Amino acid sequence: MSESLPYILVLYYSRNGQTAELARQIGRGVARVSGIEARLRSVPPVSPDTDASLPAVPDSGAPYATRSELANCAGLALGSPTRFGNMAAPLKYFLDTTGDLWLSGALEGKPAGAFTSTGSLHGGQESTLLTMMVPLLHHGMVLCGLPYTEKSLGDTHTGGTPYGPSHWAGTGEQLPVSDDEKTLCQAFGERLARLALKLAD
Repeated sequence: MSESLPYILVLYYSRNGQTAELARQIGRGVARVSGIEARLRSVPPVSPDTDASLPAVPDSGAPYATRSELANCAGLALGSPTRFGNMAAPLKYFLDTTGDLWLSGALEGKPAGAFTSTGSLHGGQESTLLTMMVPLLHHGMVLCGLPYTEKSLGDTHTGGTPYGPSHWAGTGEQLPVSDDEKTLCQAFGERLARLALKLAD
Protein backbone atom coordinates (compact mmCIF):
# COMPACT_ATOMS: atom_id res chain seq x y z
CA MET A 1 0.00 0.00 0.00
CA SER A 2 1.31 3.41 -0.99
CA GLU A 3 1.07 6.48 1.22
CA SER A 4 0.88 8.74 -1.83
CA LEU A 5 -1.89 7.06 -3.89
CA PRO A 6 -5.53 8.01 -3.32
CA TYR A 7 -7.57 5.14 -1.90
CA ILE A 8 -11.06 3.75 -1.69
CA LEU A 9 -11.80 2.97 1.94
CA VAL A 10 -13.63 -0.37 2.06
CA LEU A 11 -15.07 -0.05 5.55
CA TYR A 12 -17.09 -2.93 6.94
CA TYR A 13 -18.27 -4.97 9.87
CA SER A 14 -18.38 -8.77 9.46
CA ARG A 15 -19.58 -11.30 12.00
CA ASN A 16 -19.16 -14.60 10.13
CA GLY A 17 -16.78 -13.61 7.33
CA GLN A 18 -19.30 -13.18 4.51
CA THR A 19 -19.22 -9.38 4.44
CA ALA A 20 -15.42 -9.51 4.73
CA GLU A 21 -15.30 -11.66 1.57
CA LEU A 22 -17.46 -9.11 -0.27
CA ALA A 23 -15.00 -6.42 0.86
CA ARG A 24 -12.07 -8.40 -0.57
CA GLN A 25 -13.88 -8.78 -3.89
CA ILE A 26 -14.60 -5.04 -4.00
CA GLY A 27 -10.90 -4.45 -3.34
CA ARG A 28 -10.08 -6.59 -6.38
CA GLY A 29 -12.31 -4.38 -8.48
CA VAL A 30 -10.59 -1.25 -7.21
CA ALA A 31 -7.22 -2.83 -8.11
CA ARG A 32 -8.27 -2.92 -11.78
CA VAL A 33 -7.96 0.87 -11.91
CA SER A 34 -4.50 2.42 -12.06
CA GLY A 35 -3.70 5.40 -9.86
CA ILE A 36 -5.87 4.37 -6.92
CA GLU A 37 -5.92 1.52 -4.40
CA ALA A 38 -8.22 -0.16 -1.90
CA ARG A 39 -7.75 0.11 1.84
CA LEU A 40 -9.76 -2.54 3.70
CA ARG A 41 -10.72 -1.66 7.26
CA SER A 42 -13.17 -3.04 9.81
CA VAL A 43 -14.77 -1.77 13.00
CA PRO A 44 -14.77 -3.44 16.42
CA PRO A 45 -17.92 -5.06 17.80
CA VAL A 46 -19.95 -3.26 20.44
CA SER A 47 -21.08 -4.81 23.71
CA PRO A 48 -23.88 -4.18 26.21
CA ASP A 49 -21.28 -4.89 28.92
CA THR A 50 -20.14 -1.42 29.97
CA ASP A 51 -16.85 -2.82 31.27
CA ALA A 52 -15.98 -4.69 28.07
CA SER A 53 -12.99 -3.48 26.09
CA LEU A 54 -11.01 -4.76 23.14
CA PRO A 55 -7.40 -4.33 22.06
CA ALA A 56 -6.75 -1.49 19.62
CA VAL A 57 -5.63 -4.00 16.98
CA PRO A 58 -7.84 -7.00 16.06
CA ASP A 59 -6.44 -10.51 16.43
CA SER A 60 -7.16 -11.26 12.77
CA GLY A 61 -8.66 -9.73 9.66
CA ALA A 62 -8.52 -6.13 8.52
CA PRO A 63 -7.26 -3.45 10.93
CA TYR A 64 -9.81 -1.21 12.58
CA ALA A 65 -10.51 2.01 10.70
CA THR A 66 -9.50 5.38 12.03
CA ARG A 67 -11.55 8.51 11.52
CA SER A 68 -8.51 10.01 9.79
CA GLU A 69 -8.60 7.22 7.19
CA LEU A 70 -12.26 7.99 6.58
CA ALA A 71 -11.63 11.74 6.32
CA ASN A 72 -8.82 11.31 3.80
CA CYS A 73 -10.30 8.64 1.53
CA ALA A 74 -11.04 9.36 -2.13
CA GLY A 75 -14.19 7.22 -1.95
CA LEU A 76 -16.01 4.90 0.43
CA ALA A 77 -17.53 1.42 0.19
CA LEU A 78 -19.54 0.76 3.35
CA GLY A 79 -20.43 -2.85 4.23
CA SER A 80 -22.48 -4.58 6.89
CA PRO A 81 -24.51 -7.72 7.46
CA THR A 82 -28.23 -7.07 7.73
CA ARG A 83 -29.72 -6.58 11.18
CA PHE A 84 -33.51 -6.32 10.94
CA GLY A 85 -33.26 -4.57 7.57
CA ASN A 86 -30.58 -2.15 8.72
CA MET A 87 -26.82 -1.99 9.25
CA ALA A 88 -25.26 -3.70 12.26
CA ALA A 89 -24.74 -1.66 15.43
CA PRO A 90 -20.89 -1.64 15.30
CA LEU A 91 -20.85 0.13 11.94
CA LYS A 92 -23.59 2.54 12.99
CA TYR A 93 -21.65 3.29 16.18
CA PHE A 94 -18.54 4.15 14.15
CA LEU A 95 -20.55 6.46 11.88
CA ASP A 96 -22.11 8.11 14.92
CA THR A 97 -18.64 9.32 15.94
CA THR A 98 -18.12 11.29 12.70
CA GLY A 99 -20.06 14.44 13.55
CA ASP A 100 -16.95 16.61 13.26
CA LEU A 101 -16.29 15.26 9.75
CA TRP A 102 -19.87 16.18 8.86
CA LEU A 103 -19.40 19.70 10.26
CA SER A 104 -16.15 20.22 8.36
CA GLY A 105 -17.45 18.72 5.10
CA ALA A 106 -14.51 16.30 4.94
CA LEU A 107 -16.45 13.74 2.88
CA GLU A 108 -18.44 16.15 0.72
CA GLY A 109 -18.34 15.40 -3.00
CA LYS A 110 -16.65 12.01 -2.64
CA PRO A 111 -18.30 8.88 -4.09
CA ALA A 112 -19.72 6.24 -1.79
CA GLY A 113 -21.82 3.10 -1.90
CA ALA A 114 -22.93 0.20 0.26
CA PHE A 115 -22.77 -3.60 0.31
CA THR A 116 -24.40 -6.21 2.53
CA SER A 117 -24.97 -9.87 3.33
CA THR A 118 -28.17 -11.50 4.59
CA GLY A 119 -29.09 -14.90 5.96
CA SER A 120 -32.36 -15.14 4.05
CA LEU A 121 -32.90 -14.16 0.44
CA HIS A 122 -35.62 -11.66 1.35
CA GLY A 123 -34.07 -10.67 4.67
CA GLY A 124 -33.64 -6.97 3.98
CA GLN A 125 -30.78 -6.65 1.49
CA GLU A 126 -32.27 -3.65 -0.28
CA SER A 127 -33.57 -1.90 2.85
CA THR A 128 -30.16 -2.32 4.48
CA LEU A 129 -28.37 -0.80 1.48
CA LEU A 130 -30.82 2.09 1.25
CA THR A 131 -30.69 2.91 4.96
CA MET A 132 -26.87 2.72 4.91
CA MET A 133 -26.93 5.46 2.27
CA VAL A 134 -28.72 7.93 4.56
CA PRO A 135 -25.64 8.93 6.62
CA LEU A 136 -23.61 9.09 3.39
CA LEU A 137 -26.09 11.65 2.02
CA HIS A 138 -25.83 13.64 5.25
CA HIS A 139 -22.06 13.74 4.72
CA GLY A 140 -22.62 15.16 1.22
CA MET A 141 -21.23 12.11 -0.55
CA VAL A 142 -22.13 11.14 -4.13
CA LEU A 143 -23.96 7.80 -4.20
CA CYS A 144 -22.73 5.00 -6.44
CA GLY A 145 -24.68 1.84 -7.26
CA LEU A 146 -24.63 -0.78 -10.00
CA PRO A 147 -26.23 -0.15 -13.41
CA TYR A 148 -28.25 -2.81 -15.19
CA THR A 149 -25.62 -2.88 -17.93
CA GLU A 150 -23.90 -5.25 -15.47
CA LYS A 151 -25.14 -8.56 -16.91
CA SER A 152 -24.86 -10.36 -13.58
CA LEU A 153 -27.67 -8.22 -12.14
CA GLY A 154 -30.05 -10.02 -14.48
CA ASP A 155 -28.39 -13.44 -14.15
CA THR A 156 -27.98 -13.75 -10.38
CA HIS A 157 -30.01 -16.29 -8.43
CA THR A 158 -28.46 -15.18 -5.14
CA GLY A 159 -27.47 -11.63 -4.15
CA GLY A 160 -26.87 -8.50 -6.18
CA THR A 161 -28.93 -5.30 -6.47
CA PRO A 162 -28.74 -1.98 -8.32
CA TYR A 163 -28.33 -0.36 -4.88
CA GLY A 164 -25.04 -2.17 -4.36
CA PRO A 165 -23.48 -5.64 -4.10
CA SER A 166 -25.05 -8.17 -1.77
CA HIS A 167 -24.71 -11.81 -0.75
CA TRP A 168 -27.23 -14.44 0.27
CA ALA A 169 -25.42 -16.37 3.01
CA GLY A 170 -28.18 -18.79 4.04
CA THR A 171 -29.51 -19.46 7.53
CA GLY A 172 -27.82 -22.82 8.11
CA GLU A 173 -24.44 -23.69 6.71
CA GLN A 174 -23.00 -20.52 5.18
CA LEU A 175 -23.30 -20.38 1.40
CA PRO A 176 -20.14 -19.33 -0.48
CA VAL A 177 -20.11 -16.05 -2.37
CA SER A 178 -21.42 -16.91 -5.84
CA ASP A 179 -19.68 -16.08 -9.11
CA ASP A 180 -22.36 -13.47 -9.93
CA GLU A 181 -21.93 -11.89 -6.49
CA LYS A 182 -18.15 -11.75 -6.98
CA THR A 183 -18.57 -10.22 -10.44
CA LEU A 184 -20.89 -7.53 -9.08
CA CYS A 185 -18.57 -6.74 -6.15
CA GLN A 186 -15.63 -6.32 -8.51
CA ALA A 187 -17.65 -4.20 -10.93
CA PHE A 188 -18.76 -2.02 -8.02
CA GLY A 189 -15.18 -1.56 -6.79
CA GLU A 190 -13.98 -0.62 -10.25
CA ARG A 191 -16.90 1.78 -10.79
CA LEU A 192 -16.31 3.46 -7.42
CA ALA A 193 -12.56 3.83 -8.12
CA ARG A 194 -13.12 5.36 -11.56
CA LEU A 195 -15.73 7.74 -10.18
CA ALA A 196 -13.38 8.80 -7.36
CA LEU A 197 -10.64 9.69 -9.82
CA LYS A 198 -13.05 11.67 -11.99
CA LEU A 199 -14.52 13.58 -9.06
CA ALA A 200 -11.03 14.38 -7.76
CA ASP A 201 -10.13 16.23 -11.00
